[in-house]
Order: sequence, then C-alpha cells, then structure tokens
Amino acid sequence: MCVELQFERGTLPRRSSCQKHKQGLWRGISLLFLVFLSSVAPGTQFSVPGTAPSAGQPEIPKDAYGRTTPRGTVLGFLSAVQRGDNQGATQYLNTRLHGKAAADLAHQLAVVIDRRLPARLNQISDLPEGSVSDQLDPDQDLIATINSANGNVNILVERMDRGKSGAVWLFSRKTLESIPDIYEEINALSAEEVLPPYLVNTRIAGIALFHWLAVFVGMPLFYWLTEMLNRLLKVLVGRFPLPLYGKLDLSHSDALPKPIRLLLLVWAIRWILSKLSLPLLARQFWSNTATVIAIAACVWLLILVNSWGENHVLVRLQNRNLAAAASLLRLSRRLLDLLIAFGGIVVGMHFFGLNATAAVAGLGVGGIAVALAAQKTLENVIGGVSLILDQALRVGDTLKVNDISGNVDYIGLRSTRIRTFDRTLVSVPNGQIANMSLEILSSRDKFWFHPLLGLRYDTTSAQLRSILLGVRKLLTDNASVDQGSMRVRLLRLGSSSLDVDIVAYILAKDWTDFLEVQEELLFRVMEIVQHAGAQIAFPSQTVYFVADSERGRDGFTRRLTADTPDSKPQRETTAATSV
Repeated sequence: MCVELQFERGTLPRRSSCQKHKQGLWRGISLLFLVFLSSVAPGTQFSVPGTAPSAGQPEIPKDAYGRTTPRGTVLGFLSAVQRGDNQGATQYLNTRLHGKAAADLAHQLAVVIDRRLPARLNQISDLPEGSVSDQLDPDQDLIATINSANGNVNILVERMDRGKSGAVWLFSRKTLESIPDIYEEINALSAEEVLPPYLVNTRIAGIALFHWLAVFVGMPLFYWLTEMLNRLLKVLVGRFPLPLYGKLDLSHSDALPKPIRLLLLVWAIRWILSKLSLPLLARQFWSNTATVIAIAACVWLLILVNSWGENHVLVRLQNRNLAAAASLLRLSRRLLDLLIAFGGIVVGMHFFGLNATAAVAGLGVGGIAVALAAQKTLENVIGGVSLILDQALRVGDTLKVNDISGNVDYIGLRSTRIRTFDRTLVSVPNGQIANMSLEILSSRDKFWFHPLLGLRYDTTSAQLRSILLGVRKLLTDNASVDQGSMRVRLLRLGSSSLDVDIVAYILAKDWTDFLEVQEELLFRVMEIVQHAGAQIAFPSQTVYFVADSERGRDGFTRRLTADTPDSKPQRETTAATSV
C-alpha cells in the first residue's frame, strides 16, 4: 500500500491515496526516487515496495503490509511509525509482546533506527529471498550493524512462513531483545530540537524550511566559498614559484578545478552529517545527495584529466610531425569520455540498487546494431586508423594515387583530402586508400638523373671518347652526385644519333633542389660537347634516288644534301647522273 507520511510534531497523522507503482524497473526507480526525496524533511510521500514475480516462478502472495522483502519491511515499519501508528508498526516485529508493550517496543526500535542506523536504505535487499551476498542463514537478512555500549549489534530481519499467506520478513527476535538497552543510551539532541521553531514548523510543499535553506542557500554558499578559495590560490601560485615548475600562468585555468570544488562540497556534507544528529531519512537524503555529487565530480574530473592528457600527447605528436594522429587521438579521447560517463552511470545504478546488467547488455546490442548500419563508415574509419598507425601518409606528402597526383592536405578518420597540382581538392575515402597502391613522391631519398645524350654521326671516335671522359669527370667532381650510382657509357648506335647513356642519383633535399642541380649538370654537358667539337643530333633521315638513265657524263653519282633551317628532319638526297 502507499500512504503519505506526516512527520511534523504535534499534528495528527493524515492519509491520502497514491497511484500504484508500475511493475519492473519503473517501480524500483519510483521507489528510490521517493526514498531520495522523502529524506529531505519529514512530510513527503513514502511507499512500501512490493515484488513482481519473475517469469517461470509462481506468483508470491501480496502482503497487505508490504513485508515480502527485507526493504519492504524496513520501509513499511518506518512508514507506520511516522504516521503515529505504533500498533500497526508491531506487525513488523517478531515478538510475543502484545498491546502497549509491543507498541512501546516498536517506538524504541524506531528511535534506535532513526538515530543509529546507517543511511544505506537503498542497499537493503528488495528480493523476496533476501540478500544472497551475506553468510547468514537463508531465512535471515542483515539490515545494518550499529554500535552500543555492549559492542556491535546486528539489526536483522527474518523470514517467517505464514502458510497460505506466504512468507513475510519481520524484525528478528534476537534484535528486539537488545533494543531497550540501546534505546536507553540514546540521549543526543536532534538538529530539529536545536533549530528555531519557525525553521522546523514552517513547511513548503510538506518540507521543512531549514531543509530548503540547506539545499538552495547552504550548498550554493559553500560552493561560492570554494570559488573564492580558487581565486586566492591562483594569486598565491602565480606569485610564489614552485620548486620544480617555477611560476605558473593560471590566467586561463583554475588552481582548484570545479570537480575538486564539488568534492570539497561532498566532504563538507559528510562532515556535517557526522557532527549533527539528524533523522534517518534526512541522513539518507544528504548521503544520497553527497554520493550523486561525488560520482558526477569524479566523472567530470576524469574527463578533464583525459582532455589534459590529449593536449599533452598532441603537442608531442606535433613536435614529431605526426599531426595526422590527432584525429585518432581525438576519437580515442571521445570514446574514453563515453566509457567514463557510462561507468559513472553504472556506479550510480549500483548505489541505488538498480541492476546494471540490462543496461550493459542493451549497450552491447545497440553497438552491434550501429556497427551493422554503418559498415562503410566503420570501414573508412578503420582504414584511417591503419593509415595513421602505419604512418603510410603524412600531411604535406606528394603522392600519386591511381590518376590523382598532388599534396596531402588533411588526413581524417573517414577520408583524406589531396590538393592536386591544378589546386583542386579531392577527398578520397580511407577505405579505398588502404586498398590502393600509393606512390609517395616526396619520400624519395635520391633523385634519378638520367638524360640520354644523342651525338651526330659525323662525331669521330676521338671526340666521343673526349666527351665520355669529360662527363665522367663532371659527375665525379660534383658533390651532389652519388658516386656509387654514376654511369656514363656509349649505349647504342641509334637510327639518327650516337646515344650516350648518363645515369646517376642526385642527393637533393626536395624536387626543387634536384631541378636546380640537374639544370647545372645539363649546361655543363652541353659545354663539354661543344668543347670537343661535336654537335648534339636531332632526328634525321637519308633518302637515295638512283636513276641509270640520268647518270652524269663523268660517270659518277653526285650527292646532294639539303639542310632545312627549321626543326624539320634533315633530308639527304643523292642524285645519280651519267657522264
């Protein structure tokens, strides 16, 4: 059942109906949310949980008092006591007492729980069979352990079989025997007894005014104090040098990051809880609030550390000319941020007693669905990762991919942009580049100098030998020529020239430097040919015309040569005449 509790002193208990909780997960979420809010101040709604039978198991009989689980017993007991229904609270006790004696024992147990029980209500088992993690009897469940003058006392609930009504959980008889002695030890004043009456009795939406002030004034005020502390530390650190780092420039950063300030707020809440005597539900609220803030601050801090690590690694990559790895580094950081956030959610679900297995399984199924729907994208991403890790390409490289030639402008995770020699920008998917043959022109350590020198056929052998020796000496004396690769030889007797093969590798830092060295060598080769008295040949053709009837009177054949001044092939004509 679900009732509204009124904790204000001096008022009669009131009841109001509330809607029935949804089954399964929504019921657990609603319960934890109500428990979380109910601890702000007495006077909020508070529900007794039920249980939903799992598939394949017989339905558990519903108990009118919600005693089918250990958590239901504890919350139902607190609900009855806070309503002032001590007789109803005795239904949660495994005792032989009746009437006023049982009601007094229920009141004493409520005071002990309210003052001594740790604020861990969300960790109490909400299963009909109880907790399976402890080493107790299967029919017993440990709620908490409290301190007393006679040592530690376990607050236990035990399962009692009621026949057709099913099994219910009750506070154990052994625990109830030690309650009167612990009750006599409790003499601390609660915070509500110390505060001014108007802060306790004035309520907004059923919540005491001092709780509203603590949430909306106290917490922001403390956080503002941490901001002032951050500014003071920035001034001190900037003025006084550190032993290892010297003076730090904190103009664009914080000496006390925001997550650290939230952790200081959590510490303040914990410290105040240890010094003040608050009711259980109030302590539960502030404990839950501190835990949520701590989880959020830790997630935030880890994400900041991840960002700092990315910036540090990025600077090192840029110094090593590995700027293309920035895309992979950014992807890794984002994935790690998602894992950190998901880990924070899982920890929060575990703290509030929710099963995170379904969330993890759903994440796996969702990941498979995304992978199937984005096969091409993943193919390109994996191709980009392989290019970056293998360092097959770097920004600024000159390459040739199929019929595309140009300089690498950007290497991303999905595609690579190439600036062609026509100054157009071509984007090629990384999945295709990973399967192509790449020709990296800018990765050459040497440049091939390979001109083919053609000399006219009227060049004598002495002139040819002089030219070969002169070219060899030219290459030998040049410091930019790799001496081990040098070769100068008469290659063949060509159709229109004597072909001299010149081969050497030029040691140049880039293509522009190579062109400069090559130009100087070609000028020197031309000078060597001219100095030997030879000429460089160009394609020519000889045609013979012989006619016996037109032989000259002198009885020999005259040879006529026609040289054309233009670039057309030379034509040699032989005419035969009769003497």
